[in-house]
Amino acid sequence: MSGNVTSLFRSTAAHSPSMAALARESGETAGAGPVDFCIPCNPYFPTPAMFDEMAGRLRDIITYYPSSADTITAELCGLLQLPPQCVAMGNGSTELITWIDHLLVRESLAVPVPTFGRWTDQPMETGKRVDMFPLQESSGFTLDLARYAEFIRARGTRAVVICNPNNPDGGYQNKQALVQFMDAMADRDLVVIDESFLEFADAEAEPSVVQEAMLRPNVVVLRSLGKNFGLHGIRFGYLVANPALAGRVRSMLPKWNLNSFAEHVVFMLRDHGAEYAQSLHQVRRDRLEMSGQLAALPGLTVYPSQGNFLFVRLPVGAEGTVVRDRMLTEHRVLVRECGNKIGSSSRFLRLVVRPQPDVRRLVSGMEQVLYGAGRGAAVPEPAAGNGYSSGTAAVDRLMSETNGKGMRAVTAQNAPAAIGAAPAVGTGTPLPAAVPVAAAAATVGPVPMPVAAPPVPQPAPYQGPVPVPQPAPYPQPVPAAAALPAPAPAPVPVAAVPVAPMASPMAAYPPPTGPTPPGVPARGGLTAAQVRGTNGLESVQAAGRPGPQSWPNAAGMGQVG
Repeated sequence: MSGNVTSLFRSTAAHSPSMAALARESGETAGAGPVDFCIPCNPYFPTPAMFDEMAGRLRDIITYYPSSADTITAELCGLLQLPPQCVAMGNGSTELITWIDHLLVRESLAVPVPTFGRWTDQPMETGKRVDMFPLQESSGFTLDLARYAEFIRARGTRAVVICNPNNPDGGYQNKQALVQFMDAMADRDLVVIDESFLEFADAEAEPSVVQEAMLRPNVVVLRSLGKNFGLHGIRFGYLVANPALAGRVRSMLPKWNLNSFAEHVVFMLRDHGAEYAQSLHQVRRDRLEMSGQLAALPGLTVYPSQGNFLFVRLPVGAEGTVVRDRMLTEHRVLVRECGNKIGSSSRFLRLVVRPQPDVRRLVSGMEQVLYGAGRGAAVPEPAAGNGYSSGTAAVDRLMSETNGKGMRAVTAQNAPAAIGAAPAVGTGTPLPAAVPVAAAAATVGPVPMPVAAPPVPQPAPYQGPVPVPQPAPYPQPVPAAAALPAPAPAPVPVAAVPVAPMASPMAAYPPPTGPTPPGVPARGGLTAAQVRGTNGLESVQAAGRPGPQSWPNAAGMGQVG
């Protein structure tokens, strides 16, 4: 099994091979595959009774056309208490990402990395500029919204993406901070909040910004159904936006873009709200227990997560592709190695939250792969630093020269001069709080970079009476051999935090430097050709309908027990 199966991982770009491909290569029968810690799916939903019902209706489901997308969308909106004119359903969230890119992204898009690969790959495939904001390992991959806003302003990026929680690290932004960020980005073409994994979060009672998105002219919220309902194979998801934006996407979708399985599941949900809410509650409990068990492995670091997965850093000396292949071939456990994710490296794994019997099997296998037959001495912690490797030499080089610190470093002494040499990869230099744009022409490899705009005079700092509240920082990553982490204190309800009206939601963020002229490839950003290693750059292979009381609404879906 080992040769053909493990080779599949080296031919799937930024994603993992499908379970169907793994089964074909291994010759396994249905249901006899490995324990899956790779695909982020809800293991508790649908219930066995729901699967039995679908199996009993299989012939009719696959024989006949489904109803129109409008009919299925109307049923879903009835459950979620959303106006249908603000919703567009797609054949998976990736179909919606594709249409968002084609219809709403003009020429550039900013996205923190690492993140879901389609947010970087899709716009690059259509020739857009992608400005990547690197999340720093030294800060636990936490997204600093203020610095992200500075980065967007400096680049002149027109469209903005935030995944909440982020994939693969599970990082979370609270609702109040996100709403303020959305308002601060009111002059951008588009702000996308990808809430594909938000159902699994428990940091707030009502974490979604769908209600706020419907009131704003440039905000789209993306939501998944397959991940939450444990049905990746059905391929269904939806977006929420104001009627004009949602209608623009909906008008481009085929009349029967949703299949009969999707229709059947959506119409089953009216009777299974309680089971769904219970499944989410169990995933959250499993996440806490699984985090503690993994953190007890010597040298392994577990990062805080609000998704249904955990992002872990392997001990020094452990290589992710080797760990992945040995876990699969020796222990029949499938894990996600993250070396092919831009902004990550092969030292990191994403592990899906699963029931305790499966977690014990995972931990036992990890012990044997990492330490031999049993636990030896604790593997030493890595030295201080912020090493970065995407697994592709061209991307590493370009990230260090352009995106590694948001912009090339300019000190007070050399600000009028040309931009200096880029730092080497892995220097650990943090993103500066603010970086002026210097007038200089830069060349990245064989691709000439345009002359940057001259420095723009900055206004006096905002002196408003109330600073913009920022979310409390997450605790530092759980150190090696740590005990089960104590639950985080409950967040202070938003209503309890007095916030005086702001003169302008933009006041907490640097002023714009003006839009990037159409067709200009970058202000220190990356073109698709540069990132994908073309133009002579070599790449290196990376080793009765229920009411609100029984079905959660869109703002707090999954929070009703």
